[in-house]
Amino acid sequence: MAGGRVRATVLGFAGALVVFAVLFSLAGVDDLLSTLGGADLQLVGLVFLATLGWLAAWGFALRVVLDVLGVSLTVPEALFVFTGAMFSNNVTPFGQAGGEPITALLISRVADTEYETGLAAIASVDTLNFVPSITIALVGVGYFVTEVALGTNRRLELALVAVVGLAVGVPALVYLGWQRRYQLEAKMVGVVTPVVRRVTTHLPRVPVPTVGGIEHRINGFFRAIERVAANPRGLAVALALSSIGWFCQMLGLWLAFQAIGTPIPLSVALFVVPIGAIAGVTPLPGGAGGIESVLVVLLVAAPLPSVSEPIALAAVVIFRGMVYWTPTVLGGLVTGAVGLRSSSAL
Repeated sequence: MAGGRVRATVLGFAGALVVFAVLFSLAGVDDLLSTLGGADLQLVGLVFLATLGWLAAWGFALRVVLDVLGVSLTVPEALFVFTGAMFSNNVTPFGQAGGEPITALLISRVADTEYETGLAAIASVDTLNFVPSITIALVGVGYFVTEVALGTNRRLELALVAVVGLAVGVPALVYLGWQRRYQLEAKMVGVVTPVVRRVTTHLPRVPVPTVGGIEHRINGFFRAIERVAANPRGLAVALALSSIGWFCQMLGLWLAFQAIGTPIPLSVALFVVPIGAIAGVTPLPGGAGGIESVLVVLLVAAPLPSVSEPIALAAVVIFRGMVYWTPTVLGGLVTGAVGLRSSSAL
């Protein structure tokens, strides 16, 4: 199991490097380095502060959700756990889908709670984070609809269709899933139970869980999701914090363009950042390579005469360098510290 996960991660990073190599060669390495060399370091520092603001806002959102579930974390603990969550997302293929199981384990160890409660908490936060991203993206859509002749720009047209499709489709799927959650729960028990029991028979020093034990944990996960959904105040606060976090990310991209001396309207960042985040579902760890490519394509396609491909890539490198590596480094330290503490406690 661990060996397979390591191989998948290595292959994912290899794929990301290939994507970056193609992206850099198309944009022109010399032009890119020249643009980055002239960046205003003070403004780059503000991009870093915006990144910390994003991490803090979403860390607080995780703390709110955990509080709804009856799990108490101090403010520093919540922030550390969330950076650990982002580390897991950034080093595993398929982003959040790959990192959530590891994050749930981290939450269970730090908060001394059941694994399924931690999984329900991080799944709830990830779901809540989707709502403001699409809402803000629709605001950006309004800008493009009034400023751009969509029929002349196929890339933007496809991006706008994707935003509208997600804005309609995902809430509909969530609603249907919620209405049929008990049937979904029963199916999940039937599918997961034999898989878990088969896998654990091949793991040394890991007892094979009983059918009743697995069913109890899956039931616990669904009951935790219900508790979060039934708390309007907690949902409202978490959504507000999520929106603040998204704005910090968008501000970071806007500041990155300011840093290289090519300002863009903030409305452009409102549109491209949420769309770029969709590329995080690719097999690349944390969407590395995929998100950058989507951001550059959208920025070059936007009605911004001064934004060439090297300039767009330079700003994206600054922005994504902060958004990707800051939580990866900090979260890696947190995850390592928690792992050492758990090992010493055995």
